[in-house]
Amino acid sequence: MLSTSVVSPVAPHSSRRPSVSPSRLRPADLLRITDQGAQDVLDGRFADRLPAGGRFPVAQRWSVRLHADDDVDVWLISWVPGEATELHDHAGSLGALTVLSGTLAEYRWGGAELKFRTLAAGDQASFPLGWVHDVMQAPDTTAGPDRPTLSVHAYSPPLTAMSYYEVTDHGSLRRTRTELTDLPEGQPA
Repeated sequence: MLSTSVVSPVAPHSSRRPSVSPSRLRPADLLRITDQGAQDVLDGRFADRLPAGGRFPVAQRWSVRLHADDDVDVWLISWVPGEATELHDHAGSLGALTVLSGTLAEYRWGGAELKFRTLAAGDQASFPLGWVHDVMQAPDTTAGPDRPTLSVHAYSPPLTAMSYYEVTDHGSLRRTRTELTDLPEGQPA
């Protein structure tokens, strides 16, 4: 079950130059946490936090916080057709996800253009600082039209803000707004 025990302390490396990070957790730690969170959901450990009968809404995205402490916030997010997050970053938080079911599509800013990838059930991804992306349920998802794609996300430190972007006519990225939030992936309050 998710607990602080899934978070291992970062070992000091005296031979390395210290790095600046907003979190004591590394991307590998977050991937392990999302993997454990996904397994906990599949094992029914969060059944009391899920919609009755496991019937997730199919008309809108849905999320529930699975775990929160000073180091990390863990969420289960459902993704439905036609709803994207907009291009965004996670402000001062690192992130990671594990896909439980279905397929996600991600458009990521690659410095000069948007790059595309899909993440199917079992796939994982981590997001360093400055990662700008848009996430949505892939049109050809294996979840089916009446079942959302499900993924577990971890943010460290826990989210406090998200910035949103647009690609300009000149092929550059422009921030359009920053919102204070502790909710994942552009979820409404």
